[in-house]
Parts: sequence; C-alpha cells; structure tokens
Amino acid sequence: MRNKLLFGRCIDTGSWVHGVDPRAKLTGMLLYLVAIVAVGSWAALGAAAAFSAAYMLATKIPLKYYVKAAKPLWTLMAFIFVVQCLTVHEGAELWRAGSWTLYAGGVSSGLLAAARMGLLVSFTALLTFTTTPGLLNQGLSGVLKPLGHIGIRSERLTLMMSIALRFIPTILDETHKILKAQAARGADLKELPWKEKGRLLVSLLVPVTVSAFRRAEELVLSMEARGFAVGAPRTEYHLLTWKSLDTWFVVSYMLLAAVVIGCHFL
Repeated sequence: MRNKLLFGRCIDTGSWVHGVDPRAKLTGMLLYLVAIVAVGSWAALGAAAAFSAAYMLATKIPLKYYVKAAKPLWTLMAFIFVVQCLTVHEGAELWRAGSWTLYAGGVSSGLLAAARMGLLVSFTALLTFTTTPGLLNQGLSGVLKPLGHIGIRSERLTLMMSIALRFIPTILDETHKILKAQAARGADLKELPWKEKGRLLVSLLVPVTVSAFRRAEELVLSMEARGFAVGAPRTEYHLLTWKSLDTWFVVSYMLLAAVVIGCHFL
C-alpha cells in the first residue's frame, strides 16, 4: 500500500527543478494558486496548462505520476462539473429533459471548473515530487518566519506538517495489516459486495484511529525523553541558499499570474 502512495513522496530524477530552493517552490505554488483561481477563460486555462506541462516535463518525472496524483479527486471534479451544468443557464440550449435544460454555457463552465481543479491538484504534486519532507519543512519555516512578528510561531506549524507527512505511510501500513488480518478470517475486501465493503471500511476506523493515537503518544514520550522543546535554538543540517535560479523561478510564476489576470481584459 505504501508503494501506491504518491502524496508526500519525493521522486529524485536529478533535474534542475529538484535543486530549486524550497522557499522558492512554496512561493511559486502560492502564485500558481492565485493564477488558477483567476482563470476565467479557455485562453487563460491554456496558458496555465502550457506553463504546467513545461515544468512537469522539466522535472523528468513521467506525466502519469501527476495524473495519478489527481486520481483521488476525480469524483469531486465530476461532481463540480454536474453542479455547473445544473446551475448555469447561459448559452445555447443543448438538451431538455422535463423542467431541466442543459445549456452550452453550463457545459463550458463545468469543464473549465473541473479542468482547473485537475490542473491545480496535478501540478501542486510537483512540490512534493521534487522536494524531500525535511527540505519542505525547512522551506516552510523560512516562508512563515515573518509571521513571528505578529505572534504566530512557524516552528509549531512546520512540526505539525512534518509529523503529518511521516504518519501517512505509517497509518497506511497499519490499515494494510488490519485488512490482511480480516482477509485471513474470511472478510476479503476484494470479494465482498459494495454494501459489505462500506461496512468493513467503517469498521476499520476504530482500530486505525486507536493505533494512530497510540503511536502519537509514543512519539510524544520519545520526544520528551530526548529533551525536545518547540522553539529551542537549533542548527540546520542543510543550509538554504537563495540563488539567481530561485529568483527566476519565482518570476516565472509571477508572469503566469500576470498573463492569466490579463486575459480578463482581452
């Protein structure tokens, strides 16, 4: 099960994108989010898609991994498309069924919204595919450090993120062990009907939750035994250095946001 997990996994291919400062990557992703939210036409979506494809190819990671990263949200994308078709009443009439009418504007709006979400989820996977969890947390700490002036301690946020990323594969392994134990007792998930699968998955919540809390308690005791204290002065194993490449990396995202926003005025 861990081998199927893509979220939080770093795939090192030695590309130049992997060498970009994690602070630049996080800043770029925030700008990318702004650009995707601002997409309101097919021209803007095309610009964002071309930009995304160029960076995906630059990572030397097969595009199928980016597609798999968005797979868990396909149902949500389909739901967004249906909602847009039901609520948008613009454009030419395409099909009528009783009191409901399907309009060309609804289909176009639904496709655009689903494409935006798919592009956002797929491309943001680039952040974890090209950055190790340790560097990602270090970069997040650097980006959030200015918040310390208003009383928000970035150390707590980065610690929570680090623990969450490291707990994901652990919890999945625990779930896999419980599924194997139930299959050995005759409750094989693959052979059960959908209704029974739902009941079996619900029954997994209790042991998996208990296991997660037990491991969290063990982690807390272990950290306390080693004298860990949030906010204590520490040295960094990897020293982050901002280079000209990082600046141009962020500038490219700024240009994308400018192009997307500019499409509104064309």
